[in-house]
Amino acid sequence: MSLNSEQRAAVRYLDGPLLVLAGAGSGKTRVITAKIAHLLASGYQARHIAAITFTNKAAREMQERVARTVKAEAAQALTVCTFHALGLKILRAEAGAAGLRPGFSILDPDDAEGIFAELLVTSDRARVRAVQTQVSLWKNALVTPAQALRQAGDEAAQNAARAYHSYNETLRAYQAVDFDDLIGLPVELLTRDEHAQARWRSRLHYLLVDEYQDTNQAQYRLLRLLTEPLARFTVVGDDDQAIYAWRGASAENLARLPQDYPELKLIKLEQNYRSSVRILRSANALIANNPKLFEKRLWSELGLGERISIMACPDDEAEAERIALAMQAHKFEHRGRFADYAILYRGNHQARVFETVLRTHNVPYQLSGGSSFFERVEIKDLLAYLRLLLNEDDNPAFVRAITTPRRGIGKETLGRLGELGTARQRSLCAAIGEWDLAAQLGERPAAALQQFGAFRLRLAERAGREPAGAVFEELLAGVGYEDHLRASFDAPVAAARWKNVREFADWLDQKGKAEGKSLLELTQTIALLNMLDSDDQSKTDAVRLSTLHAAKGLEFPHVFLAGVEEGILPHRESIAAGQVEEERRLMYVGITRAQRTLWISHCRRRRRAREMSDCAPSRFIDELVRDDLNFVGDCAAPVDAVQEKADGRAKLAALRAMLTRV
Repeated sequence: MSLNSEQRAAVRYLDGPLLVLAGAGSGKTRVITAKIAHLLASGYQARHIAAITFTNKAAREMQERVARTVKAEAAQALTVCTFHALGLKILRAEAGAAGLRPGFSILDPDDAEGIFAELLVTSDRARVRAVQTQVSLWKNALVTPAQALRQAGDEAAQNAARAYHSYNETLRAYQAVDFDDLIGLPVELLTRDEHAQARWRSRLHYLLVDEYQDTNQAQYRLLRLLTEPLARFTVVGDDDQAIYAWRGASAENLARLPQDYPELKLIKLEQNYRSSVRILRSANALIANNPKLFEKRLWSELGLGERISIMACPDDEAEAERIALAMQAHKFEHRGRFADYAILYRGNHQARVFETVLRTHNVPYQLSGGSSFFERVEIKDLLAYLRLLLNEDDNPAFVRAITTPRRGIGKETLGRLGELGTARQRSLCAAIGEWDLAAQLGERPAAALQQFGAFRLRLAERAGREPAGAVFEELLAGVGYEDHLRASFDAPVAAARWKNVREFADWLDQKGKAEGKSLLELTQTIALLNMLDSDDQSKTDAVRLSTLHAAKGLEFPHVFLAGVEEGILPHRESIAAGQVEEERRLMYVGITRAQRTLWISHCRRRRRAREMSDCAPSRFIDELVRDDLNFVGDCAAPVDAVQEKADGRAKLAALRAMLTRV
């Protein structure tokens, strides 16, 4: 593995805590992979090394690279996973000490939203989500419900803090955790339980953390708890790419490292292996306007490259049309693939006009940030059954399972079952076993519930010891899920959904065999896949449409950065809140996704809420290196958008005609 001098220094340094300040495209994954091999060669055992990243996709890619570098036995023994997967591993091993049963559930955001809606007694989804987001931020910052209530400055914050307390109580009753608890609960456990702390420090002798600038306070605390007092770790990050403050990430974690670890060594990776000189010069010039934690300047040996095109467009439809035409002309001229191109933008709402235009031009595209396979209704229906096999106290899973398919159990019966469970301090599923169920609910609904309960118990006994695929097949047959789909949807829709179910069944069977895991063990794994794998794109030849946040970590030969206007990038809310620095970092991330060519577009007018509004080019365009820019279009004068589209299509038709003659 070829490394430059700074990369080699980062790989070989083992004498204390290390911060690798890795600029965009500087080969950080190569460094982490090489360092794992160096740790093994230096006497560390594979089972004592952990490499932590933020998505399952990144963890898989790192695992694949490591597998090509070290022996297969060592690669299998390594821990290469996300922060949340590591937290789950700790909670599984220490469930009793954490106040959980081994079969605890992991609630997804939709289940959590339902709980908050009940606690707040409201159907106002915006209010529910606002409280849910605030509670998540509190958890990520290790703020307890009592602390949140003391700090609450107004009635809304007080109500949110009370909901936070009730929400945690509800989770405990359900024997469930949410996504944030997978970090917070291990931190709480390792802080108060010295024996658990000692066990995990003895298991993990060296930690490597990727994308360190994206860590929140809870993750930083977990790192410290696992690595003290020897501080054997390497963290890799870039303060210029810190773009997730809105979800609790804190770039201050980078600033805290030298304070908490005075012996910290800093190594900078500034050679970029991705982009041309012109792209990097503008990226450096842009980010130089932000205050710096650490000085860094990217450079490249990949050549000067083409000028960055700044495209001025009359409106958003014309912008999409120009981008589609420019892309097709460039692809024709350079004999490229659609997959070489990406259109990046600030917000998901900007995708619609691009989708419309690309479909018009018959250009294939993939939309990043779409729903995960595990978010599909039919898969979530079946996941509810799996969660209930794992944990009978999981009330949200019980409600979904008992009503899909319908078994004559309606809201009234569920309400009475809930009253019975509350009176006897039992979950909905456990309340089925009460001796006087028929007297409380009536003979017919009681019989239906008891039949369901017996079915669940039979499968739960088998799900922990028999092959996952076989148990799931019996679940499908017992539930009659295929018949349910055929009775609920038109034939084509039912067939498509059943195809997804079969794909899920095959996945469970193969994964269970490959990893030696039962259906119960796989169920908790699926919860993490559901929340961390939403951007697992196929390898088809298609243009990538993506938000800037979702594009982080990716790279493309040719990038169109659209809607670079005041109010969009930087976003108007960030401008009002004085948070332009993070928006500038977001622009920096967009620029540094490009390898060879970069187009930046803005509009004179843009449709907002069915009305056209005037727009101004983003301040960020003025911060680029002017000598490296090529300005296209003139928004100072009125532009005939209809004629412009016609002219562009005529040019494209001429190019296609030339192609057919070749």
